[in-house]
Amino acid sequence: MEHLLGASLPVFLGLTVVVFGGFAVLTGQTLAEGWKPVSSVLAYSLLLGLGDRFLAWGLFGEPLLSVWGFAVHTVVIGAITLTTHRIAIARRMVNQYPWLYERNGPFAWRERVGAGSGE
Repeated sequence: MEHLLGASLPVFLGLTVVVFGGFAVLTGQTLAEGWKPVSSVLAYSLLLGLGDRFLAWGLFGEPLLSVWGFAVHTVVIGAITLTTHRIAIARRMVNQYPWLYERNGPFAWRERVGAGSGE
């Protein structure tokens, strides 16, 4: 399991999922508040993945240059960041333009009936 995760399970769950997952949630919300595109979300996720790998090495002695570990940790962090960003964008669209859009699930919005007809 450690070879697959690139770190021990407690380090993966504690550092990557809990700590950097929290950072990913805050990052996704902040980028959505600034209307940043998905490319920015991916770039920040990559930076969070680098920070996660460095702290796993520095604090817990995990391998620093584990390509597989970096990839797995960054994908998990990126998934959390992208999910949070999409939820925040959907919430922002509905809250900022309530006369045009309504919620259509947690990740999407739809045009209100009669909103675009100009009547």
